[in-house]
Amino acid sequence: MKKQSWLTGLALLLVFALSACSGANESSGPASGKEKTDMRTYHSSKGDVKIPAHPKRIVTDFYAGELFTVDANVVGAGSWSFKNPFIKTQLKNVTDVGDPVNVEKVMQLKPDVIVLMKDDQYDKLSKIAPTIVIPFNTAKNVKDTVSLFGDIAGAKDKAKSFMADFNKKAETDKKKLEGVISKDATFSLYESTDKGELWVFNDHSGRGGQAVYNALGLKAPPKVEKDIMKTGEMKQISQEVVPEYAADYMFITDYNPNGESKTLQRLKESSIWKNLDAVKKNRVFINDFNTFYPYDPISVSKQMDLITDMLIKRAEENKK
Repeated sequence: MKKQSWLTGLALLLVFALSACSGANESSGPASGKEKTDMRTYHSSKGDVKIPAHPKRIVTDFYAGELFTVDANVVGAGSWSFKNPFIKTQLKNVTDVGDPVNVEKVMQLKPDVIVLMKDDQYDKLSKIAPTIVIPFNTAKNVKDTVSLFGDIAGAKDKAKSFMADFNKKAETDKKKLEGVISKDATFSLYESTDKGELWVFNDHSGRGGQAVYNALGLKAPPKVEKDIMKTGEMKQISQEVVPEYAADYMFITDYNPNGESKTLQRLKESSIWKNLDAVKKNRVFINDFNTFYPYDPISVSKQMDLITDMLIKRAEENKK
């Protein structure tokens, strides 16, 4: 009987041991599955592409600021991004992949997603990692931009949070301007170039347009509204027709990378310029190109504050 009891006990121990092993194998299944990257289909301008649901290493040519908006992990960005004064902190540990993008540098960074504005190297880069092409001006305002890149980065909650803060700031800045500028005041954006050109800008191509027109809700003069806003296109104009596109407040960026352009100087010395109402009333602002060129949501948010402060300060100066 003792021997039989001993054998029965041993058999039970073996059963428990086998059950434990089986349970361990079953639990390891889902755990190993979690190590695999969840993928999803993204509808890009180049067709459907499989990308990670939550990318961890992103390389981009022009969209560093847009991706930082939703806290995406950018490991490589095009050279242009490094001129943006508003994202210097975020770019601290990001590799400059050049302009045009250096394919070898991108390969070394081992990205899991590449996000491009220009598609000239798409064939080469798409062999390194899933590649999305977002053409210039796909999104024309902060809300659509944040939504777009929140989707790409799998960070929709971050996108919602950014927009909540952005909208709150916009309302604050609008209130600051109450009583500072007339409700009927008009605003225009211009750029002088090193090629002797003068352009009028719209509300979605940088130069502070999104901040002035979209975020702060300031008005363009009728001629700009008709020829620029409604067409959605920037327009090159001659010096002679500047009065037709003039506004109560005029913001000008001077593209002068080598410091040799005389375009703005010639304009300021002209009788046409001197007779503009905005000039006579000291309502013309000459803005730094690198500060006002960017149009990513982080930059627009900062530009909104800068423009608000500029208008308030100038109003105070003009009272003296």
